[in-house]
Amino acid sequence: MLTLHFDAAGAINVVSYQVRVETVMTHDDGKFLWYHPRVSAAASAEDKSPIIVMTLQKHLQISDYYSGLYVMRRSGPDGSWDGPNAVPELDWRPQTDGTTISVADVTPGWHSQTRKLIALGCEVPYSKKGEQLDNKRRQHQTVSAVFSPQTQKWTTWRRLEMPADAKFDFCRNACSQWLVRSNGLLLVPVYFGLNAKGPWSVTVLECEFDGERLNYLRHGDELSRNIERGLVEPSIARFGGRYYLTIRNDERGYVTTSEDGLHWQPLHPWKFDDGSDLGSYNTQQHWLAHSDGLFLVYTRRGANNNHIIRHRAPLFMAQVDPQTPCVIKSTEGIIIPEHGGELGNFGCASINSRESWVTVSEGVWSDEARARGAKGATFVALILWAKPNLLAEFK
Repeated sequence: MLTLHFDAAGAINVVSYQVRVETVMTHDDGKFLWYHPRVSAAASAEDKSPIIVMTLQKHLQISDYYSGLYVMRRSGPDGSWDGPNAVPELDWRPQTDGTTISVADVTPGWHSQTRKLIALGCEVPYSKKGEQLDNKRRQHQTVSAVFSPQTQKWTTWRRLEMPADAKFDFCRNACSQWLVRSNGLLLVPVYFGLNAKGPWSVTVLECEFDGERLNYLRHGDELSRNIERGLVEPSIARFGGRYYLTIRNDERGYVTTSEDGLHWQPLHPWKFDDGSDLGSYNTQQHWLAHSDGLFLVYTRRGANNNHIIRHRAPLFMAQVDPQTPCVIKSTEGIIIPEHGGELGNFGCASINSRESWVTVSEGVWSDEARARGAKGATFVALILWAKPNLLAEFK
């Protein structure tokens, strides 16, 4: 049953919020940029106020070439940040042939049933020059690492073993929001295919978690679009008793809905409620779910942003009509302005019943971007809800 409210005219009640943008840090030395910041709230070891954990890594100035994982910590929403700190268990893994395996595109999340923080990402093999490799089977796979607030320790990365079918030889949970069911099982969206060339398809895995390791149980419908590289970077949300999946494609974003998180309605392109195209393409979209409304965070064309690669800034947020689903144009607002850098690799997370966060670092690839004001900043947009979010794990 949907929890939306409707006025006398039948229109969806707009969920009120304020936005406060914080700059966590700036870094642009020509050697690396901080990239892919994503956060999760987690219980503290003392079971006091939850801590905030941010995972991020260095972009090493070569396309999609990333360091090992770093972690920042904050004691509650109003605390000060500690880090970024390298975590030896989450670092590069040098191979005997001189290549390196890193883990990129990480999204952390809390598993309340085991009281552990899980980080999900994808293995990426690199040559000595930082080029992504695709010369062996099963090089690009989903992996997880686990943080225990009680021990303050991380596990090493562990691969999620998929069925032997060759179609899963490339199988990534990458830059993707995932969910925990009430019974502790995980819904993990992935994109998959024969190799790193694509075109790729999307499905949602159902996995169990024993407190240390993630195990595949089954997967749902296989969704495909034979357009350019196919479908990538899916993110899942749950709202009003239904599941929602948003998916990146080179030409446009897609959306679909499900009653169980595994079997999906036909895909359709993201549109505004007036029928016009959303204009988001070749870039991630992510969700924020409030008990009174569902929101999409995205980038798009048509915002005086032709100077930004793939129109990947500013970051917009708008409420979604969950029945259609489409983006309600009148609710659209900019939550992180552009300053010359791209903002396409971002994350969205619920922190507590009063706050949800959108996190992103600027991609600064030219002096023109710097002249417009880009500084390699890592931003947090605090979405401050007017009414408590009853879906939040932490109150």
